[in-house]
Amino acid sequence: MNLSSLCIQLLNGLAGASSLFLVAAGLSLIFGITRIVNFAHGSLYMLGLYIAYTATGYFGGGFLGFWGGVLASALAVAVIGALIEMLLLRRIYHAPELFQLLATFALVLVIKDAALYIWGAEELLGSRAPGLSGSIELLGQRFPQYNLLLMCIGPAVLGLLWLLLTRTRWGSLIRAATQDREMVGALGVNQAWLFTSVFALGAFLAGLGGALQLPNEPASLNLDLQVIGDAFVVVVVGGMGSIPGAYLAALLIAVTKAICAGIGTVHVLGIDFSFSKLTLVVEFLIMAIVLVVRPWGLLGRPQAASRNATDAEMPLRPASALVRNGGWLLLAGLLALPLFNSSFPYALTLSIDLLIAALFAASLHFIMGPAGMHSFGHAAYFGLGAYGAALFLKAMSLPMELSLILAPAIAGLGALLFGWFCVRLSGVYLAMLTLAFSQIVWSVIYQSDELTGGSNGIVGIWPAAWLADKSHYFYLALAVCVACILLMRRILFSPFGYAMRAGRDSLLRSDAIGIDVKRVQWMAFVLAGLFCGVAGALFAFSKGSISPETISVGRSVDGLVMVLLGGVQTLTGPLVGGVVFTWLQDLLARETEYWRALLGGIILLLVLAFPQGIVGFIRNRFDREEVQQ
Repeated sequence: MNLSSLCIQLLNGLAGASSLFLVAAGLSLIFGITRIVNFAHGSLYMLGLYIAYTATGYFGGGFLGFWGGVLASALAVAVIGALIEMLLLRRIYHAPELFQLLATFALVLVIKDAALYIWGAEELLGSRAPGLSGSIELLGQRFPQYNLLLMCIGPAVLGLLWLLLTRTRWGSLIRAATQDREMVGALGVNQAWLFTSVFALGAFLAGLGGALQLPNEPASLNLDLQVIGDAFVVVVVGGMGSIPGAYLAALLIAVTKAICAGIGTVHVLGIDFSFSKLTLVVEFLIMAIVLVVRPWGLLGRPQAASRNATDAEMPLRPASALVRNGGWLLLAGLLALPLFNSSFPYALTLSIDLLIAALFAASLHFIMGPAGMHSFGHAAYFGLGAYGAALFLKAMSLPMELSLILAPAIAGLGALLFGWFCVRLSGVYLAMLTLAFSQIVWSVIYQSDELTGGSNGIVGIWPAAWLADKSHYFYLALAVCVACILLMRRILFSPFGYAMRAGRDSLLRSDAIGIDVKRVQWMAFVLAGLFCGVAGALFAFSKGSISPETISVGRSVDGLVMVLLGGVQTLTGPLVGGVVFTWLQDLLARETEYWRALLGGIILLLVLAFPQGIVGFIRNRFDREEVQQ
């Protein structure tokens, strides 16, 4: 690659950084003032692109029509953001932070299906910007005129935000609320409208970032999770709440990706190094390196020493007689289920999925609840277990039984490596580092065509002959899942489990009595990955095939939803949440094309009705009745 081509790629990176910065700046503003990790921010970007497509078509293709459509779309998204804050988020500001995350994920589902209903499933590419549809010659290369404009928009918005936040009373209130929201409220400031205005501004920036990409990028339904992942990376690398940090991180990531794409493949010492493949994962590599070296981001501030959870958790309780009896009845019903297979042939297949989901959710809860470590990348260990089982069976020709036993060790080794870095962080930074490692694993699997089949995955992963009957495999899955769940429960009530909870609730006191908290958390991380790998291996043999989708961000988010839906402060909650979420997903997907919106609506209702999760709500009701008696 010659120098002129590298310079053009560098300029393309600068143009891409502007749009990325707009989204990240809005996300950083919202988090700084509301402390909500807004999963729906990528959906607002997607809406900005879709609405700009419609608005520019309605206003016409002239200068005023195009730029009027871009501005109108950003304002429309700002109004949508304000409505979201007033109608939903304002009701749950006092709920646990993770349940606020669950509510914004439900919005992702609702907005995605709303876009599907209005604009359809096809990708939509908008018109060129009037007067900027051509290109100019730079260093012997052609460079789009529109990208020159994008390069200038990022610094301009950064300057305007700096003036707004430092030279206006509203900006002073924002900075004050970022430091101490309660004190701002005590001074007589209307916090409700302050939060609404900040959320509207953040939504405006996200919508503007999407609208500006109209000539360069088609509007599609996959943009929401794709963009929110990139925005999270930028915000965390730059430092939570730092607008200049977000711009610096956007520049670093966008330019690095552009350069990797421009370099292509390099031949060194007889080995081909494909830098272009790094474009899928380079931002997560950057985030992992930054968080390991500087855990609070490039321009962020160090966090105060505290445990991962905000409030003290309720102590875990041994199962009551009612719960134990209910468990035995449920187990008896599951054992009898194959007897009715002829009448309900799909019941066994669905039941296997529910068992695997329950084990997946329980393994995530093992580190989220008792250990207080929130993970956004737990699907990595599910995928490592699934791919491990497939490769042991197909590539190494091992028996299915041995593959099933060995596969979780692959997930455990991955958790052993990644956990060593992760347990040195806390809070959002810990969660984002787990996401980074998950995406690195996904990228390696997605691009290893010879070993993992790349995007096509691996097929023909069938159980042994004695498990060919679906009922036999159901009994195997039931036995393995029940054994793993009971083993995790036993560990939580062992001295190791008490040490986990002690480190979660009081790091300083745990250190003072001789508990090596980091080592305990590391071992908990490995155990969670190991049990998750068991679920992944069972999944692979159940479906007969495996693909990179199994290890995607979406599956990690599904795991979070399962745990939060059931209740993070209970041991039964993740099992209930995993079963309810998977059953609803399967039921609604078979009934309607817009199942995501229905599922999102149900999750929103559950969040509003049961802010402590389904099982948490039931337990609190029983506790109140016992107190009254």
